[in-house]
Amino acid sequence: MKRQDIESAASLINDATGLVIAAGAGMGVDSGLPDFRGDAGFWKAYPPMKHLGIRFSEMADPRWFEEDPALAWGFYGHRLGLYRRTEPHRGFDLLRGWADGKPAGGFVFTSNVDGQFQRAGFDPERIHECHGSIHHLQCAAGCSQVIWDAADLEVDVDGESFRAHPPLPTCPGCGALSRPNILMFGDWQWLAQRSSAQRAKLHTWLENMAGALVVVECGAGTHIPSVRSFSENLVRERGARLLRLNPREAEVPPGQIGIEAPALAALEAIAAALR
Repeated sequence: MKRQDIESAASLINDATGLVIAAGAGMGVDSGLPDFRGDAGFWKAYPPMKHLGIRFSEMADPRWFEEDPALAWGFYGHRLGLYRRTEPHRGFDLLRGWADGKPAGGFVFTSNVDGQFQRAGFDPERIHECHGSIHHLQCAAGCSQVIWDAADLEVDVDGESFRAHPPLPTCPGCGALSRPNILMFGDWQWLAQRSSAQRAKLHTWLENMAGALVVVECGAGTHIPSVRSFSENLVRERGARLLRLNPREAEVPPGQIGIEAPALAALEAIAAALR
């Protein structure tokens, strides 16, 4: 990390009227969540998938709920339990404190489905989960447009095979299998209403915000560019300033700041400069 970049980042945050916190999968790595970057990262977290030769992009496919529901719910049930047990790292608190101190406050845009921002105390009304949430469910058979909370759901997953033991989660409406309300690869069944309502709130907040808008982007890579594209659109369309924190892909458009470091290390360095 270059000292000049850290000081410039601190100045941006200090002078901001409002903050957008844009987060990708790298945001959770400092909390101990697995990095699914590449086959090696996924297979390290889920060894049976290596034995089966299944990649993350193949496992994160709704077809498994039809072809092998126990494997599908083993994968998502294990992730649900992991996210519930994981404590967000200190960087979340730093970001929340900075946002709460701004005249317009802040808004979160994330491709993560783990619910870590809510767990860290961010206002749920100011979070847009563009790929949905593992903490919400929908009917896998598509009997209705209902999305429900998974707070009462417990999935018994075998620690060796990563397969779920019966009974598997079902839809309260029709009794068919349920699935997480997550946008998967090649997913035409995902119910987007919850995410769309969040997006509308974000749009309203942006429209009403006057002043200096700063985007603090944490751990968003180029492989699935949802977050990076969103951040750069705010730069082009709304004149926002972008602060990109990424240990491998910190390149930024002209005039913006990229810091080549994990999210937590960069956020703590910026916090020190702000003090």
